[in-house]
Amino acid sequence: MIEEKEKHIEHLVGAIVLFIIIIGCFFVLRPFISALLWAVILSFSTWPVYEWWVRVLKGRKTLAASVMTFLLICAFVIPVIVIGISFANEATTLVAKIREMYGQGLPALPAWVDRLPFIGPEIQKYWQTWTIDHEQLVDFLKPYIKPVRQQIFAGGAIMGQALFQILLSITVCFFFYRDGEETAQRVANFLKRIAGERTDRLIKVAANTTKGVVYGVLGTAAVQGALAGIGFFIAGVPGALLLGFFTFFFALIPMGPPLIWIPATIWLFSYKSAAWGIFLALWGTFVISGVDNVVKPYLISRGGNLPFVLILLGVLGGVIAFGVIGVFLGPTLLALGYSLISEWTAGKETSETEETSQ
Repeated sequence: MIEEKEKHIEHLVGAIVLFIIIIGCFFVLRPFISALLWAVILSFSTWPVYEWWVRVLKGRKTLAASVMTFLLICAFVIPVIVIGISFANEATTLVAKIREMYGQGLPALPAWVDRLPFIGPEIQKYWQTWTIDHEQLVDFLKPYIKPVRQQIFAGGAIMGQALFQILLSITVCFFFYRDGEETAQRVANFLKRIAGERTDRLIKVAANTTKGVVYGVLGTAAVQGALAGIGFFIAGVPGALLLGFFTFFFALIPMGPPLIWIPATIWLFSYKSAAWGIFLALWGTFVISGVDNVVKPYLISRGGNLPFVLILLGVLGGVIAFGVIGVFLGPTLLALGYSLISEWTAGKETSETEETSQ
């Protein structure tokens, strides 16, 4: 009796120590959880490509992992750097044009501005006043200059942090590629202690859902990039192909494409015509951005048996709850929950049927 009591106390102490260690590991890894999750998603979704490289390189896993890491850098890091440099150059050009415009005076507004109902005459009046008196223009802009400057600095910090997270994720991917099979087996063994016999099926559900989400996100981004390029070309926006390419990368983040087509729409209103500006505004709202709500859930739902409405709720709710990574976590968590509930209810119905037959 005393020995059993001592064993219970020993197990309890061991469980408490294990719980404390897990909590401590969580706090240590908490700043890097997002990068680790991205690494898991990237390595898992590109695992067939890695296996192909292993076969080509005759089983040299370290070399194959190095090649995959290099390819991920080319696919994700280099475009981000190119986009950042392009925006920095455009910002420098914009500042130079603003200084030049301030020195020469404001240009005349397009004729259609004066014809706008209610606000057109007021805009024209203020514009003429600012053209004559630059001090009034400076006084008008002063309250907005500081917040804009703060937003620019904050945006630069966010871009730097995002680049660091991408680099960290890709670095971790190298180790996942090289040691992925052993790690996956250990995780599966750990989950079997928790979930029992249903572990393999739940892993398959999570795997299919994750693949569907990855392919859905990339497929939707490709569709949005193509539609954006078509819209820019029809409207006569310079660099339509390049802007469509940028739209593809911005479509990988929530509300990304408007950061491309809204400035293009403003440019059309300012330098071409209101008709083309209205066209691109409608095209961007209902076609470029609107397709995200249809194509993405459809492509994701093809990766598993999760109903379309749950995929849609998983994507939207995941983004709200977890940020960008929630695009992948939301549908995967709902898929696991849906699978468990379906199994539980099916098992209950089966047991009730057997009892009735007896």
